[in-house]
Amino acid sequence: MPAVLFLLMLLGARCSLGQAMSREEKHRLRNQVVEMFDHAYQNYMDHAYPADELMPLTCRGRVRGLEPSRGDVDDALGKFSLTLIDTLDTLVLLNKTTEFEAAVRRVLSDVRLDNDIVVSVFETNIRVLGGLLGGHSMAVMLKDKGEHMQWYQDELLHMAKDLGLRLLPAFNTSSGLPYPRVNLRFGVRGPETRTGTETDTCTACAGTMILEFAALSRFTGDPVFEIHARRALDFLWEKRQRNSNLVGTTINIHSGEWVRRDSGVGAGIDSYYEYLLKAYILLGDDLFLERFNIHYASIMKYISQPPLLLDVHIHKPLLPARTWMDSLLAFFPGLQVLKGDIRPAIETHEMLYQVTKKHNFLPEAFTTDFRVHWAQHPLRPEFAESTYFLYKATGDPYYLEAGRTILDNLNRFARVPCGFAAMKDVRTGSHEDRMDSFFLAEMFKYLFLLFADAEDLPFDVEDYVFTTEAHLLPLSLSTAPHASFFTSNRTFNEELDDSNFDWTCPNTRLLFPDPAFPRNLREPIRSAVDKSCPRPPPYREPGMGRPPLRAQDFMANNVEHLELLRRMGVSLIHLKDGRVQLVQHATQAVSAVAAEDGVRFMQEMMELSSQQQKEQLPPRAIQIVSHPFLGRVVLTAGPAQFGIDLSKSSTGVRGFVTVAEPYSGCTEITNAEYVQGHIALLQRGQCMFAEKARHIQKAGAIGGIVIDDNEGSSSDTAPLFQMAGDGRSTDDITMPLLFLFHKEGNILLEALKEYREAEVLLSDKARDRGVDVQEAEEDCLTEATTPTSFEPIGQSQMSTLELDELTPEQVTPPREEVSPVEQDTSPAEEVRPPEEEASPAEDARPPEEEATAADLTRPEEERDSEDREEPEGDTDSSSQSVDELLADWREDLEAFQQMEKDEL
Repeated sequence: MPAVLFLLMLLGARCSLGQAMSREEKHRLRNQVVEMFDHAYQNYMDHAYPADELMPLTCRGRVRGLEPSRGDVDDALGKFSLTLIDTLDTLVLLNKTTEFEAAVRRVLSDVRLDNDIVVSVFETNIRVLGGLLGGHSMAVMLKDKGEHMQWYQDELLHMAKDLGLRLLPAFNTSSGLPYPRVNLRFGVRGPETRTGTETDTCTACAGTMILEFAALSRFTGDPVFEIHARRALDFLWEKRQRNSNLVGTTINIHSGEWVRRDSGVGAGIDSYYEYLLKAYILLGDDLFLERFNIHYASIMKYISQPPLLLDVHIHKPLLPARTWMDSLLAFFPGLQVLKGDIRPAIETHEMLYQVTKKHNFLPEAFTTDFRVHWAQHPLRPEFAESTYFLYKATGDPYYLEAGRTILDNLNRFARVPCGFAAMKDVRTGSHEDRMDSFFLAEMFKYLFLLFADAEDLPFDVEDYVFTTEAHLLPLSLSTAPHASFFTSNRTFNEELDDSNFDWTCPNTRLLFPDPAFPRNLREPIRSAVDKSCPRPPPYREPGMGRPPLRAQDFMANNVEHLELLRRMGVSLIHLKDGRVQLVQHATQAVSAVAAEDGVRFMQEMMELSSQQQKEQLPPRAIQIVSHPFLGRVVLTAGPAQFGIDLSKSSTGVRGFVTVAEPYSGCTEITNAEYVQGHIALLQRGQCMFAEKARHIQKAGAIGGIVIDDNEGSSSDTAPLFQMAGDGRSTDDITMPLLFLFHKEGNILLEALKEYREAEVLLSDKARDRGVDVQEAEEDCLTEATTPTSFEPIGQSQMSTLELDELTPEQVTPPREEVSPVEQDTSPAEEVRPPEEEASPAEDARPPEEEATAADLTRPEEERDSEDREEPEGDTDSSSQSVDELLADWREDLEAFQQMEKDEL
């Protein structure tokens, strides 16, 4: 069959659902997109260039090696002015040809590609190689028009070929799949170059090379790049699971064995499918469309559960692999538009839109009942991408309103004086000091195209295909002089059955005979999302009667309580690592009745743990509202389990900050005249949090902020924790107290030092600047948890509860010293917690295999015993064994790490 260019030509009948947006309003929004781009781009050039990325909270560039390592995320940085290269073709699309010409000159004069640095092959390909090729395409287009870039002699293409040659050593494997990392100067030589030791790569990492490498080959006439990219795709196709026709998420680059057998359309796989279809669009090779259609049929059969897209196991595709979705799958409705399958695209997009409206942004991961699973949002563009393609296909002004929502939320919640800051937690509105290059490369392209008219564009976008980084490659490459070098390499013995595949786009007249069709699809999905936040059931009393000592009343430093425990056969053991362990021996009780009371006490501890997991306190926000910040800098803060509950305050607590003296706040405040009516800044250490609160409250403070004394600590790398009381009643504390790690605290202290005064707002989440924001229900913002089931313990058994005061996910009750977070009742066994393993999105500790311990918190002297807490992630263990819980936890952690590698 002759090559057919699979263009997006869905220009048939368009629906007009609801009131159309006026031309003037579209132009206003188009101009707003340009203003927002200018704000981000100019701040990068002013404060960060030639660094790879901008750090918008601290107004400086992110230079790899000079900032604390973020792990795999930093593999995108290669000291090659990443953001500038990634933004080149965006400048042209937004009609900034003068700035584009200046940017190209900067790249040619300043950027070096031979740095001794290890980079991600995948990220460098889509961002840097794609950026250079997109820039080259734009430069050639402008030169051909005769107005700009007349001096250009393919310099960006020469740089692209140089970079392509530096990436090629990664493909030197027996399978043809590339190593995930390469040293730009030395290639892949082994441990001495910190490369060549990896055995695994993600499917998307290996399968997202064909567009850039084929374009490079066809631009230069050198076939080596396209040959290697095709070989990698051929190998992945060969290794698909033949029964389900699905691919796994992670593969061994040497053996071809699937390391992770879960399959979806999100992180780790996403752009593999995208590039199969777009390779057909760009290159006109039927082979790619054939493979895509086979995969797509399986996706719709097993993974698509409209409006959800849920991962499954490739060998057992009817079994779900998880109960949550990641935000990277938001690109898929746009890909379905290119495929011509509009109905499921509308349904999934609507689900994503409703989740966005609930949380202001798409969380990095969210559950099937649309709660937050991973709370960050690094300003990803995939939802905007799908919004643009659906508007292109339907003409429905509903999608213009969706684009307006994206714009408004970016300006209201992410905009800061030096750019746009990623969201650390969509629940609180707190920021992260990062603005990834893909924000400029993709977000503003799709939003500008959404609101622009054809006459606003400097060229016809239908003549180009968008890469996964939204770089523009001309469709003319399929007929380039060197295109005949590349023929399909069919590595499978299957006859092509044309009846199985759609080779052209459908006419939208057939898709939308009823103008209300899209709206009818959206309504039930909107209702389903709106009803997805049921409140947790109320606490129910244990059904076995009340023992003499209630678990909720127990305090570890109460002598009478300890004596009661001894009589019930329960002993309290202080461990060397700071934890306290409760152990119950029925045979050591003073009587059979007391032993039974001990069993009930332990059961109540389990019930209390379950209840407290539901009543966990989410992180709070400290928003700097004084000039020049004006509410645009939001710091993530840990809450206290005493004082004012900020979640019940519609206004929060607002005031100017002042440093208390003494800074520790452990004795009477000596500068009370300055503290009165202010929010006092305190240093962690030397005494209990509650004691600090009482001292500043006595001095007249309206709130307090405790700053960690551990230099370098940050909520980027450490789990937040909740500040517990001191074992006494804390009803006398009537003001809020929040906790900041050292890095976030320093931002506040530097603001106070530089501007002499700093006004902040303490609240449960960031407030909109100058606009009242409707409060979402708290229980809709934090993912619900399900308690672990409890099995009664016989009198002859021994049960153990561990009290760990520094364990993530624990929740200490407001007035008690001890609170469990994990439950198990296996007899006579102790299992110590594993090494704490934290991810940037969710620091979760796995349930132990055959564990018998429930971690509880107890206060002692502050540096060693103040209770660390972290907002809890998704844990549903009501019907799972401990082994299954541990496996699920490991899978979640691997999935998040894979997301980091994929496109964070």
